[in-house]
Amino acid sequence: MWDALAPALANHLWQSTLFALAAGLLTLLLRKHHARARYWLWLAASVKFLLPFSWLVSLGNQLAWSRTAAAPDPGVYFTIEQISQPFTPPSLHVSTSPSTAPSLLPLLPVLIALWLCGFLAVLLVWSSRWWRISAAKRAAQPLADGREVGALRRVERMGGLRKPIELLLSRSSLEPGIFGIARPVLIWPEGISKRLEDPHLEAILAHEVWHVRRRDNLFAALHMLVEALFWFYPLVWWLGARLLEERERACDEEVVELGGDRQVYAESILKVCEFCLGSPLPCISGVTGADLKKRMVHIMTARIFRKLDFTRKLLLTTAALLAIAVPITFGLLHATPSHAQIQDTTISQPTPTFESVSIKPEKPAGDAPNVTRMMFSLDNGSFAARGVTLQTLIKMAYRVQDSQLAGGPDWLNTQRFQIDAHMSSADFEEMSKLPLERRGGDLQALLRDHFKLALHPESRNLPVYHLLVDQSGAKLQELTTSGQMKRGIRLGKGELTAEGTPLDLLADQLSIRLGRTVIDKTGLKGNYAFSLHWTPDATEEEHLRRDGVPVAPDPSSPEASGPPLATAVQEQLGLKLEQKTDAVQVLVIDHAEMPSEN
Repeated sequence: MWDALAPALANHLWQSTLFALAAGLLTLLLRKHHARARYWLWLAASVKFLLPFSWLVSLGNQLAWSRTAAAPDPGVYFTIEQISQPFTPPSLHVSTSPSTAPSLLPLLPVLIALWLCGFLAVLLVWSSRWWRISAAKRAAQPLADGREVGALRRVERMGGLRKPIELLLSRSSLEPGIFGIARPVLIWPEGISKRLEDPHLEAILAHEVWHVRRRDNLFAALHMLVEALFWFYPLVWWLGARLLEERERACDEEVVELGGDRQVYAESILKVCEFCLGSPLPCISGVTGADLKKRMVHIMTARIFRKLDFTRKLLLTTAALLAIAVPITFGLLHATPSHAQIQDTTISQPTPTFESVSIKPEKPAGDAPNVTRMMFSLDNGSFAARGVTLQTLIKMAYRVQDSQLAGGPDWLNTQRFQIDAHMSSADFEEMSKLPLERRGGDLQALLRDHFKLALHPESRNLPVYHLLVDQSGAKLQELTTSGQMKRGIRLGKGELTAEGTPLDLLADQLSIRLGRTVIDKTGLKGNYAFSLHWTPDATEEEHLRRDGVPVAPDPSSPEASGPPLATAVQEQLGLKLEQKTDAVQVLVIDHAEMPSEN
């Protein structure tokens, strides 16, 4: 949770901060224009805190699903022998350099509790204020006629408001304000009308009508949600002040442009400030908000505010499109073919199927080690597996890791099967014509037909490792033998030996051991032979115990005195593992059934 939450939150905050900075620069360009344009820019900066760019990046990844990654060349056949392969993703830190993240891990409950206390405190303060205004509304009396109602209806017609606003007469000392979002009502203090002449009265009512037309209560409540969630970040409170300032200034401009006298309008606001209390919540739109001195200067300044010309409209439109298009494009260009893209199973494929399939459940091995063996031959298209689980089959068919699987039955990783499948000569010939990246559909068909497997892909931000070439250079033996040759990987406890295999298969096997997706970023495209020996740590040992493998290492085994896995990768292979957080596509298992025997 810490590995995923901390980088994601940090990225979201600096991206939102950068977005707010860009909005602020645009408001400077529009400082001589109408306040409503600046208000919408600040509101966009506020809403950005609720919409992480990672969602748009994930959308770009989804659009990249149709781009299929090339599979490695398996030669004549590819054999994997795994002794008690760990299926449950362990939480393992494999950084070869010192990191401060583990030292902060004990503080995670404290930080979550601190955030929750602040969140509840903000809600408590706002709820108490809302309750006070709500009580004043319940005690208020509807006003059906009179001087105030007549003036309100005239102002509504002048402002183009079709639905009339209900007027409630209150004995409270709160200023006139709009209460509610879906069905706004105007709460009017009982004693204020005696102190206002008709022009003053209409000016105040016109201000409130424009609050309703602009739906200011709705947008203020939206920003209050941002302030509650990110109460610890000063920028959101600063944005709230800018929104309130530009909101009131925008209503002032509308009232003046509607034909109101500047001096009368300024006097009416000052009279309300003299005899009433200001609104305690931003989502209750009143008339006395923001800096009164600046508002008076703004109202009394006889200047014509510019409307947005074509150039500035084009600038704002381009900025909005870039804010959406850039993260989507980033997702399209940075989707990882071998791990971040999983082909949707609903897409029809010309998949040759096995002519005969035998599936038998295996009895638990008891105290004996669980042994998994799989072999897929390109000589005749046969597939044989012993001690294999449905989870292992799904990972092989779709080339994913444990962290990229979600859902499924409770026996997904416990019930083991013995499988023998053979393909007809005609289907085998048809499969041989397919590109390498399209082969493997026969195993997907086996899962659909015999396990009734149904799944769908989703994009999620997950902790991953990037496999990179170390500064000292790769220590791998590239095999250039032409023609057919046997290639494969043999795994044991603390041992991995490969012969003529590409590095994305190494990344797959490292993912299995680390319990986290490892993405090949080395750029090495050849077939290599190498041998890797390491000492499993306590986390890996625990998963080996869970799978029934004796934990005590063989004293004669190289892994008995080997280094940790990350160090072994760096020292023995000249590669390194770096922790990252990427958008990874996950297969969600919707349905699976236990196959009938034979």
